[in-house]
Amino acid sequence: MKIGIIGAGAIGETLAKKLSNKGHQIFIANSRGPHTIGFADNEGIKAVELQDAAKDVDVVIISIPFGKVAELPKDLFNQLDENVPVIETMNYFPLRDGLIEEIENGKSHSVWVSEQIGRPVVKAFNNIVTHSFRKFGKPSGTPGRIALTVSADKENWKRIAFQIIDETGFDSYDAGSLADSWRQQPGSPPYCTDLTVEEMAEAIKRSDKEQTIINRDLSNEKIAELGKEYMDIVLSTNYPDGFVDPVINIYRSINGIPLK
Repeated sequence: MKIGIIGAGAIGETLAKKLSNKGHQIFIANSRGPHTIGFADNEGIKAVELQDAAKDVDVVIISIPFGKVAELPKDLFNQLDENVPVIETMNYFPLRDGLIEEIENGKSHSVWVSEQIGRPVVKAFNNIVTHSFRKFGKPSGTPGRIALTVSADKENWKRIAFQIIDETGFDSYDAGSLADSWRQQPGSPPYCTDLTVEEMAEAIKRSDKEQTIINRDLSNEKIAELGKEYMDIVLSTNYPDGFVDPVINIYRSINGIPLK
């Protein structure tokens, strides 16, 4: 497939490399221009202008800071066929993104994203930390494979997301409609807890909208306590040998999930 990726941060880069290795042609763009995307190789991964990542492709993946969605050009998807799925990987954090009243009043993150870009979306790849996404992908059928949740209103778009997730080394869990995608938002039991498909089924059932927000804020406080050294590692993605991301157990702990 031809896959356009908007956003060349840690998740965008990892997606580009994993999917290129599976034979897909990747067209990746960011807000600063193609010359700033150093990992593009012009073979499997081509750095392009923003408009070209959403034109003549089979799938588009948006992976930018959540608060930047409203800054995307309003005509960005005008040349994209309406049958081409748009997958968004993002999470709303008010301290970083600013308060968004509609979300604060209960609207699911992905529904808001869909309204901003004027197209339906698929919610996927938002509930795994970068370290796990880079290091823990396994072949299909491997016992204990980590599962990623997928929410969307179009079943055929879900199937495409399932395929892409499998190719990146993970299982998929169908989490339902876009309106219900709050069940995989930050602070929920499925969020960044590295669960298997079987465990994910129970975690989705346990998701509670009000508790998810409480847990999100509590986890942010605990993550801040990890300090500058930890933040430097995760922001640079230069993981030292033997690195274990403590965030996974923070999220597991606040959701009553046994620690890894």
